[in-house]
Amino acid sequence: MGLTGWDTQWQALGLGADELRVYEALLDIPEPHPSRTALAQSLGLTARRVTNALDQLAEHGFTHPARGAAGLPAAVAPATALRNLIHLRQAEVLHRSAELEELTGSVDRIAAQLLSSVNTPRATGIETVRGGAAIAARVASLLVSASEEVALLDRPPYAASRPDGMPAPLDVAEPVRRGVRVRVAVDREGLSFQGRARGLGDLAVQGVQIRVGTDLPTKLITVDRRVTLLPPTDAADPTASALVVSDSLLSNALVPLFESVWERALPIGSVTHNQITDEDRELLTMLASGFKDEAMARRLDMHVHTVRRRITRLMHDLNAQTRFQAGVQAALRGWLTV
Repeated sequence: MGLTGWDTQWQALGLGADELRVYEALLDIPEPHPSRTALAQSLGLTARRVTNALDQLAEHGFTHPARGAAGLPAAVAPATALRNLIHLRQAEVLHRSAELEELTGSVDRIAAQLLSSVNTPRATGIETVRGGAAIAARVASLLVSASEEVALLDRPPYAASRPDGMPAPLDVAEPVRRGVRVRVAVDREGLSFQGRARGLGDLAVQGVQIRVGTDLPTKLITVDRRVTLLPPTDAADPTASALVVSDSLLSNALVPLFESVWERALPIGSVTHNQITDEDRELLTMLASGFKDEAMARRLDMHVHTVRRRITRLMHDLNAQTRFQAGVQAALRGWLTV
């Protein structure tokens, strides 16, 4: 799976593919523990990569200290490790939220100042584009010029649009077909528009990375982290103006603004909290805690084959390739039973 799926969620914890493989192996290792060399050979990794992965897992609280210099550490129960790490990440998010509010205020203030004095000479790097047709043409030009990445913040109100809710001239899938990474953070309010959620799902199938957030601070389109277009607040106003910013000082505020929103948003298409039953939540909690199928079946008073079918369905819904990944996905969304 590429970085648009599970790997992105795992890396959001600050860990990589080697750490995932080593941690899952530690969860399955019976007593007595083998050596690091034996573990490396079983995983097809070098001893250095295994050692680096173990160091990262220890730093993030996923392992207990090893008993000997050459021995392997024991894995911390997934639910415990995930909860501890998520609490840490939540504290970091609160800090980032404060930074985001400060950046939002800066963007609105700068945009207002620029638009209030458009008849005075502007510094190099700031351009005002007037009228819907001119704005659409400039957006299309920016998308065509993209060579590495396009990043968008998208929220209502919308002008006349296609079924996916994007403005008619904005084909965000086209850069993807040229190998450009495209990320779109969409305001949850926009999903209430008819056909929009399905259209965004179609874009996701074409390779556009889409996340849903709440209370997005502004609309913007950033290309290759070098130029940003701030669309008008009211896209239906024929006299509205957009700002095109290539000034490094402003870009240094607008790019972090997007990244802050992106970090807090959830991937589109993810199963939602209200689709999870109490039994699903209990099953996911036991899964993250390392329960065996038979133990889960006894706890839930159901046949073991039924438990396995439900686990398979939940893994599919959560876009998880392993049971551990399903537990992580559920923990990241706060669904595990306390």
